[in-house]
Amino acid sequence: MIILTGAAGFISSYLLTELNAAGREDIVLVDAFTNEDGTAVYPAKTPNFANKRFSRLMNRASFFTDFEKDPFPISAIIHLGAKTDTTLFDEAVFNELNVDFSKKMWHLAVAHQVPFIYASSAATYGNGEFGYKDDTSLIYQLQPLNPYGWSKQHFDQWVLDQTEQPPFWAGLKFFNVYGPNEYHKGRMASVIFHAFKQIKEKGEVTLFRSHNPNYKDGEQLRDFVYVKDVASIILFLLEKRPTSSIYNLGSGKARTFKALVEAIFNTLNLEPNIQYMDTPIDIRDKYQYFTEADMYKMWQAGYSKELHSLEDGVMDYVREYLNKDFKTH
Repeated sequence: MIILTGAAGFISSYLLTELNAAGREDIVLVDAFTNEDGTAVYPAKTPNFANKRFSRLMNRASFFTDFEKDPFPISAIIHLGAKTDTTLFDEAVFNELNVDFSKKMWHLAVAHQVPFIYASSAATYGNGEFGYKDDTSLIYQLQPLNPYGWSKQHFDQWVLDQTEQPPFWAGLKFFNVYGPNEYHKGRMASVIFHAFKQIKEKGEVTLFRSHNPNYKDGEQLRDFVYVKDVASIILFLLEKRPTSSIYNLGSGKARTFKALVEAIFNTLNLEPNIQYMDTPIDIRDKYQYFTEADMYKMWQAGYSKELHSLEDGVMDYVREYLNKDFKTH
């Protein structure tokens, strides 16, 4: 069985689609699925896994107790479940869900000697003062900007300190992932998702104004990576098992928010109409103006498929998913 955590969420549920397409159904989905009365915890997430094929659902809160009572053979653990809200500053929540739970999953992989792939984050790079190279010797110097980033940083450091390890492990520093199955994410959904909604409702898009004199409005840069490429790389790692390490997972090319929004307008055959607003105070001093994944280590590990360009990824997402599935809430 493959244990897949965060299975009702964005990246995991899309990965489940690709696992099914590859013929895998021996998958245990772990997430906060139901309350004690059996009602769904996050009803908006239900469509993400409702029509997928898997072995069983297990609630995150009781997972280890339930597994001890009713164990099953494990072939791999893909641990993508996490609290990802970068605007939340409750460190206790991040310690519980992103650090302590991750450590337990690691120990389970060690005990059963199965591959362990987990989600780190580009948020660990902070302002990027040490660059965006996934060199493990640099990890201890990184200074994330928020508790979410620190929770990922603490686990990365903990992993590197472990002497007992799974036969293969990989930590993936996700950059700005976008694509289908993020409909439930609210404020934390991708800019593409929010921009598409604004265009449909208002005919325009509002972006954050730059508060950094080195960047013009709309020219803040991010590494946007399509979820289909993310899933492809995870399946590659699961099958090929290259050198265990922490890897960047982005497109390798920073693009402006303006270029991203223009790609959406172009896909919809509309003239760009972009407005600007001040960056909210609660995130302004934690705002990253540039991220770009150094993907050299992943290419050296043997991944050779061409990644989607921003324009191609946006076109696919808008035409094949947002235009077909999007509903105004």
